[in-house]
Amino acid sequence: MNPVIEVAIEAGDWEPLSRLERLAEEAIAAAVRQTAFVLPSNAEVSVLFCDDAFIRELNRKWRGIDKPTNVLSFPPGGDPGATPLLGDIVIAFETAAKEALAAQIPLHDHVVHLLVHGFLHLIGYDHIETAEAEAMEAHECAILAKLGIADPYHACLIEEAVDAHE
Repeated sequence: MNPVIEVAIEAGDWEPLSRLERLAEEAIAAAVRQTAFVLPSNAEVSVLFCDDAFIRELNRKWRGIDKPTNVLSFPPGGDPGATPLLGDIVIAFETAAKEALAAQIPLHDHVVHLLVHGFLHLIGYDHIETAEAEAMEAHECAILAKLGIADPYHACLIEEAVDAHE
């Protein structure tokens, strides 16, 4: 069973809504399968595609960080399996596009990664502690691989190794 996904475009140069809805459905369904997370009946996720100005304001208001970011997740709090409302995922176009360009990957692939990352936060994953980060990244990589998307952390590891030897 997959959650009902409500998708909206607030701002930005996003693709047509129908394509973004399909992208969100595929990414989140793959995350549910990989994690074997037991969804409550009538589970719902909201996904908002916006621009940097919109996400910057959210980031400032909710995290005290006055700058745009690529993705924010807003779980409802408490046990993620106890309520049908799993939460909201918000993705900013300009930041996502800049990151995809810098990593030399398709924007589509990066947005799928951000959707997966955001959903994992909604169901209780985090990356504050090293062990948590490793578990979350392992899930992300496995989910993306099943969707035919390359390991998003591989390039980071190569850059870190090169930087360490310079």
